[in-house]
Amino acid sequence: MAADPVAFRGKFRTMSADPHAFYRGTACLFYADVTAAEDPYVDERSGRIWVHGDLHVENFGTYLNSDGLLVFDVNDFDEAYLGHFTWDLQRFAASLALVGWQKALPEDDVRRLVARFLRAYLSQVDEYEGSADDDFALHLDNTDGPVHEALVVARTMRRSDLLEEATVRDGGERRLVEDATTRRLGKQERRRVEAAYASYLETIPAHKRWSRSLFYELLDVCGKSGFGIGSAGLPAYNLLIEGNSQALDNDVLLSMKQANVPAISRFVDSEAVESYFDHEGHRTVVSQRALQKHTDPLLGHTELDGVGYVVAEVSPYEVDLDWSNLTEPDEIAAVVDLLGRATAKIHCASDEDSDEDLVDFQVESAIRESLHRRRKEFTGWVTDFALEYAGRVRADHALFVDAFRAGRIGVSAT
Repeated sequence: MAADPVAFRGKFRTMSADPHAFYRGTACLFYADVTAAEDPYVDERSGRIWVHGDLHVENFGTYLNSDGLLVFDVNDFDEAYLGHFTWDLQRFAASLALVGWQKALPEDDVRRLVARFLRAYLSQVDEYEGSADDDFALHLDNTDGPVHEALVVARTMRRSDLLEEATVRDGGERRLVEDATTRRLGKQERRRVEAAYASYLETIPAHKRWSRSLFYELLDVCGKSGFGIGSAGLPAYNLLIEGNSQALDNDVLLSMKQANVPAISRFVDSEAVESYFDHEGHRTVVSQRALQKHTDPLLGHTELDGVGYVVAEVSPYEVDLDWSNLTEPDEIAAVVDLLGRATAKIHCASDEDSDEDLVDFQVESAIRESLHRRRKEFTGWVTDFALEYAGRVRADHALFVDAFRAGRIGVSAT
């Protein structure tokens, strides 16, 4: 806040808009609450799996995977860590309850939607347990409704359009556009960023690395601001690199963003986990590779001034799920079915079959054992939590707005 009060003022104004925006920006409150409460549905194994860490209704969207397929999946892995499988489900369920309240859905409808999400999740967990095929994904051929529509929109996107928006042509070359969200770097900072970029290239897995000498040549770099709620105040850079040919439409835009400390790590015994990572950028990348089967081939990490950064492509194929026109319970039900399955996918992909070794058992087996003959009770437990916690968030949001307006949370409201 001291380093960039303007960014935090913008963040807090966004969080003030409504209870769900506040919820998105306060994972720290959520984990302070859930880690202080009893969790009767985890054991030693199911209480220590890879979790997303900030699963809410707006953290789903499309991406182009490393096999060239458009996939609808969970996104934004900045808060990913090891923890209880229940925490992702509770956080999503409370988010769904908040959205349901904001759409004025009756409580019974909200309860049915939360239960439907959980049933879809558990059904997909069962499919992983009974099948040798662990490469489930939501794509154009097995989705419908708003999820399918998001994939169709993503399919129409073009890299050239993104480049035209983010760059200007300077003679026969492209350079990054200069606007209110970007800044040119001084010589010393530019050299440090270039060195960090060179280090990042070594973190791209060998099997995903392009062999052509042209690819990865750094063409331009600038400072970048204006990211979302969770990244307010974090230093970031845009990098323009050469693609797989000298054609201008093949240039690639990368983001190099400082990684944050995940909220979960502040409330659990993190010593064993933290020793596994070099820095938070390394932790974020390892987490995403564990939770996604086919990650961005340009995903990697680096250090700048002793701090961890995440590097990834700014993809033209990312389309977030739009909740604004989802108003009827039946429409929302079809969507939460798919979101439940997508959530099970990230949990069950992150076990002994993945390339990471912090979880060395089959997650689907651990979850099924934890819930053996208790699924109905578990569904009721999460549903009750969702409704009760949504009420608590609404009350906290009102307190937050009052405190922010009065200048009591570290950043002036004006």
